[in-house]
Amino acid sequence: MSGMSLHKKLEENAGLLIFGILFVSAIGGLVQVLPAILQDSLNTASANARVYNAVELTGRDIYIREGCSVCHSQQVRPLIAEVERYGPYSQAGEFVYDRPFLWGSKRTGPDLHRIGGKYSDDWHRIHLIDPRSVVPRSIMPGYPWLAERDVKTSDIQAKLRALQLLGHPYEQADIDAAPGQLEGMKEIDALIVYLQMLGSFHAEDSADGHSENQSGAH
Repeated sequence: MSGMSLHKKLEENAGLLIFGILFVSAIGGLVQVLPAILQDSLNTASANARVYNAVELTGRDIYIREGCSVCHSQQVRPLIAEVERYGPYSQAGEFVYDRPFLWGSKRTGPDLHRIGGKYSDDWHRIHLIDPRSVVPRSIMPGYPWLAERDVKTSDIQAKLRALQLLGHPYEQADIDAAPGQLEGMKEIDALIVYLQMLGSFHAEDSADGHSENQSGAH
């Protein structure tokens, strides 16, 4: 049977066409899924990787809620220009405890995977409230409400238990202490704590190594 006759037969038979679509899609899905299951390096934490503490996890949730990942990626690719600007390229072991991962696909603003330690807490606070006061040409919107809202503490233990079920090594003591770690914090405080730890999971980072190679701000 020629290729054209097979194509015509598929077009004339809806059931066969649907089967063909599902078959091809299944092959594509396996090509993407199997490496993640079978390749140990994708599931092995890097030397410095650890689970997020209650404050960092809360800050990460705020980061996701406010759509920061829409404009900022968290994946430094192994290209000379990117490594020179942002620091060491990202490695799989750094994302073991990210659910979901925030690699991103767009850079309206700079990549943030190595932003931790580059700026002070005060700089981040001003930048989040009024970006143009520190970066005059910034197109980033301000987030002043983060400095007014109290951090939500009622669901943090449930989040940690859910992650524990997924294999994250939280101890019961971590879960019990979580609400107290968030007491009295504003959302902006938790978000800054999260930003300041980005990049710390890299196994080869020195105390000031990756910060020195970064340049540019939103």
